[in-house]
Amino acid sequence: MQKNMGKYRWTICALLFFATTINYLDRQVISLLKPYLEVQFKWTESDYSYIVMAFQLSYALGMIFVGRFIDKVGTKLGYALSTLAWSLAAMGHALAQSTLGFGIARSALGISEAGNFPAAIKTVSEWFPKKERAYATGIFNSGSNIGAIVAPLTVPWIAEKMGWDWAFILTGAVGFIWLILWIFIYEIPAKNKRLSKEEFAYINSDLDEPVDTQEKPPRTSWFKLLGFRQAWAFVIGKFLTDPIWWFYLFWLPAFLDAQYGVTGTAIGLPIALVYTMTTFGSIFGGWLPMYFIRKGWPVFKARKTSMLIYAFCVVPVIFAQWLGSLNMWLAVFIIGFAASAHQAWSANIFTTVSDMFPKKTVASVTGLGGMSGSVGGILIAWLAGILFDKYKLLGNIETGYYIMFFICGFAYLIAWVVMHLLVPKMKMVDV
Repeated sequence: MQKNMGKYRWTICALLFFATTINYLDRQVISLLKPYLEVQFKWTESDYSYIVMAFQLSYALGMIFVGRFIDKVGTKLGYALSTLAWSLAAMGHALAQSTLGFGIARSALGISEAGNFPAAIKTVSEWFPKKERAYATGIFNSGSNIGAIVAPLTVPWIAEKMGWDWAFILTGAVGFIWLILWIFIYEIPAKNKRLSKEEFAYINSDLDEPVDTQEKPPRTSWFKLLGFRQAWAFVIGKFLTDPIWWFYLFWLPAFLDAQYGVTGTAIGLPIALVYTMTTFGSIFGGWLPMYFIRKGWPVFKARKTSMLIYAFCVVPVIFAQWLGSLNMWLAVFIIGFAASAHQAWSANIFTTVSDMFPKKTVASVTGLGGMSGSVGGILIAWLAGILFDKYKLLGNIETGYYIMFFICGFAYLIAWVVMHLLVPKMKMVDV
């Protein structure tokens, strides 16, 4: 790589990081406002799980179409419209005056937020060579952790000082700042005047497909994409592992309340610690396969070895609650370590799409996997609601959490085995 070729691609990565931060800031607000809202609207654990499921169902439905839409209109317009829609939907929560109202607001947020990852992964495939894609994905994906850190440090304070409705309004409004930056800064590499010829050549140096020079490539049907085992490997991998992240995101505050009585502004520090740890996990998760590739490993071997390591790192979470009986911070650390391993896994499972599929189909395949992960998230939310209501009535809600952590611990190893059996070597498909 030439030293003076430029690093403009990392400016694009910074925009993806900022967008993902906002995306997760907006989606986590409701979990932090749960103690306030369940008092005002008299929610049961199942009521809350239904509201979570409303988000996840709409997110899944959105994923079916949003990837196709972004592949059709291009990353610039597709990402902009998605961010505009989810910012308005996030602010719209302030208008909800009933459980049904929150369900509608969450549905609107889910459909619109579905655009973030298909657009971001497609952007990475356009702006980075294969050896840097997992690293770039790990960096922008760490924005989800920053959003999850900022939320507990700000949302409870806003709720107590200004009211829960203002927590939705102020966090939702942040998206408009990103939107302005995106419109003025972003363009695909082939049309970007700020990109040097040397960096453009580097970006496309290891591609085994033609360089895209247009925003509207030919369309490939879902049925054709699902005819490849590579697509099913990604879809099943997301189905088994995405729900675990959803569980942490929406139930970690409730776990700390149920197990240790931590609520309000006091919940900010332990949650911030968990997601600070996941920030490092996300970046390291992208760096490790890049390190292996630079050592001469084939891309598929570097990717799969890294993912197997991360899958084993999740297993200790099954002991989080048991060891946490000794000290809350021990439980927080173990959950944070498992969540870090998830983000490392996530940086790589996303990158498998651009490893195996040409750019023109990346957003579509990512959307299919995102939909599958959301369906898994719906199932785990439904299960969590039933378990927690059942054991709360028995006066032993801790048992419900133990069952959920056991599921979390082994999901990644099962996913890795299934993916490996479907695709022993991740080769680029011809669509």
